[in-house]
Amino acid sequence: MRLLPGEETVPDGDGADQDTGFRTYHRLKWLMLCRLVFSILLLGSTVLFQLGEGSSFLARPLVALYGLTAGIFLLTFFYGILLQRVRRKILLAYGQLIADTLIVTLIIFLTGSFSSLFPFLYMVVIIYSSMLLYWQGCLVVATCCAVGYTLLVGLDFFAFLTSFGISANPSIASYGGGYVLYKLVITVSAFYAVAVLSCMLSEQVRKSRDELQAMADHVKRVERVAAIGEMAAGLAHEIKNPLAALTGSIQLLREDLNLAPDHQRLMAIILREADRLSSLVTNFLLFARPPAANAKPIELGPALLAAVELFEKDRSFSDRIAISKDVCQGVWVEMDPMHLQQVCWNLLLNAAEAIGGAGHVHVAVAAVGKRYACLRISDDGCGMTAATIKSIFDPFFTTKPSGTGLGLSIVQRILEPYRTRLDIESKPNCGSTFCMTFNRIAPPTCS
Repeated sequence: MRLLPGEETVPDGDGADQDTGFRTYHRLKWLMLCRLVFSILLLGSTVLFQLGEGSSFLARPLVALYGLTAGIFLLTFFYGILLQRVRRKILLAYGQLIADTLIVTLIIFLTGSFSSLFPFLYMVVIIYSSMLLYWQGCLVVATCCAVGYTLLVGLDFFAFLTSFGISANPSIASYGGGYVLYKLVITVSAFYAVAVLSCMLSEQVRKSRDELQAMADHVKRVERVAAIGEMAAGLAHEIKNPLAALTGSIQLLREDLNLAPDHQRLMAIILREADRLSSLVTNFLLFARPPAANAKPIELGPALLAAVELFEKDRSFSDRIAISKDVCQGVWVEMDPMHLQQVCWNLLLNAAEAIGGAGHVHVAVAAVGKRYACLRISDDGCGMTAATIKSIFDPFFTTKPSGTGLGLSIVQRILEPYRTRLDIESKPNCGSTFCMTFNRIAPPTCS
């Protein structure tokens, strides 16, 4: 089920959706606080007006405003109870915003309807609805404001509703129908203009916040990987040498001794597991201490196609994985060719292993403006949850029965010196996409 923007999820749900729900929760708390402040200001201004005009405290408009202020206080108290009990905070947000629209309509009616000075309060409701509900909800609230104001002015103009105010405002009958229509159209248009502009700003803020969060997560991954790598690199290096001596000794014994079939089988198991352990140590050393970079200009498209061609020759995957290519030519980056090949191989291997049976992998190279280039590797495999995505770059974290959990860690370590960003898009049962964003360079000139 697709969640609306800002919707709360159950505690054991997706982490990203929980973060969105928590943001909505805190924004609703601030909204209730602002509503209380507004109620106090409304009450204070009403009392000051009464003192200044010398009118009776029991005047109908003033009594109505007192009652409206008390109603806002009660509603805020009621909202505070619901905020702790309602799980779908988005519904509570819609309810509060629509109720605020009705409250503003009552304030305008009590202060003179068409002659009221307070239609701008509708715009305040629209602005903070854009912060809570983004495009869809903000346009719904703007429509509610437009309908409420239009009905109020229409009923007043056709004398279906008797307007009364706290001061001697001119009656709507004193204005011509053309002027009334003109002001109504201008005001409603302003509602939608404010809604569009507020949503654009809120969307930009949301994207910037998500971008900063992604960069912060990237920095944390890099720091965590670097710390673990430095601690374990020395140990892995010391393991590799005696392991090689052990494997060589067993091979010599196997050749010199006349062993029974059962013993031959045990020797084969020892050698197979020793090779597996050696491969694990080699990968870990590659993760902990990547080879020194020999960066040079590379055209990204042909380099990717060369890695894909090599991968397609692997018999473990060639019979069940179809690879499609969409490569933009003339995109150059600066990187060690061996590093790029290692990164592409690891990501292609990860994509193929994520596909249980027959499947499809798509690779693409595209220019992103004049400064960046994007290399994408997508698969239609099992996909990942948000919790898994947060851990896949941790060394030895794997969801595969026979995986070492170092492939993506190695990719991360190799890309660090090149200031290349690696982003992941994935959903369970919908496949995954790994996107590397490189800094572009100008094509080298022939000297």
